[in-house]
Amino acid sequence: MIFDNPAIGVLNELHELRSAPYVGFSVLAVSSIFFLVDPFAAIPSFLAITEGMEPKRRTRMARKGSITCFIVLTAFALAGRAIFKMIGITLPAFELAGGLILLLIGLDMLEAKRSPTQEATGDTEEAARKEDAGIVPLGIPMLAGPGAISSVMVLVGQVTSTWQMVAILGCIAFTALVSFWVLAAAGRVRQVMGETGIRILVRIMGLLLVALAMQFFVNGLTDLGVIAHRAAG
Repeated sequence: MIFDNPAIGVLNELHELRSAPYVGFSVLAVSSIFFLVDPFAAIPSFLAITEGMEPKRRTRMARKGSITCFIVLTAFALAGRAIFKMIGITLPAFELAGGLILLLIGLDMLEAKRSPTQEATGDTEEAARKEDAGIVPLGIPMLAGPGAISSVMVLVGQVTSTWQMVAILGCIAFTALVSFWVLAAAGRVRQVMGETGIRILVRIMGLLLVALAMQFFVNGLTDLGVIAHRAAG
């Protein structure tokens, strides 16, 4: 071949999670979790929910939503293996299911819109009438939705050392912190990036999510023996 496709290289790296170096695994974890939480896509809904609120109250709601996101994702990360064993779910099955959820979310993000798995019709309007919507629906499912939870559990299912678990928890904390910063400054972020800028960013994240979903499918089928494992050369 005249040149190597960089996308193929990325997918090959994703497939070698178990032997990936610390930096590689951490980048994969933070990208998959952050892209699924996607606080930038939540900006329009957050501004609609907090319309007319004082800045301090809006900041409190952003903080509560981010903390809820952190607690929910951390809980599933710590209980992931126990849930697999208790329900009898194998990692390949969850990889395939998680890949399907990621694919649906990614396809919606390619159209620069929120997936129904993250935000059902009427959630924003109902939340706007609530006295405090920081936990539901902002924290869950707008931030910590099924896609983010599935991604965390798939990552946890492939953990083989303590540092990988620490990396996942660190990525969850990082994502929650950035989500707070983005939502607390949602008005300024929208002014700086504009609606077009936010939509472009969401579409880029959606494209990466679709690629990640395909890799989850490949990993699941490989673990099931449907696809032969190709040794890294």
